[in-house]
Amino acid sequence: MIINQTHLPLEDRFDFLEDAKRKVAERGEEYGTVSENFGKTAAIWSAILDQDVTPGQVALCMAGLKIARLTYDSQDEDGWADLAGYAACGGEVTRRDDV
Repeated sequence: MIINQTHLPLEDRFDFLEDAKRKVAERGEEYGTVSENFGKTAAIWSAILDQDVTPGQVALCMAGLKIARLTYDSQDEDGWADLAGYAACGGEVTRRDDV
């Protein structure tokens, strides 16, 4: 496995975060709030796995999926933005009292 060790210029980091922010907002328009969507996903995974899965664990697993995919192509800008988006969603769902 080869990981790109190139450091991005500071403005590029913010560009990736802005791209992730835009994608999370677009997904919210399509699929509902992060809490609703990750809650539904957690319920489905809980039934399939026959054990409790939390929305925070959904975020961790989705981030893990993105990391696994990035090992095949560490230059995939969309994958990096998605990973940042899942991190933000995980931060949101784990801060809520009802999760």
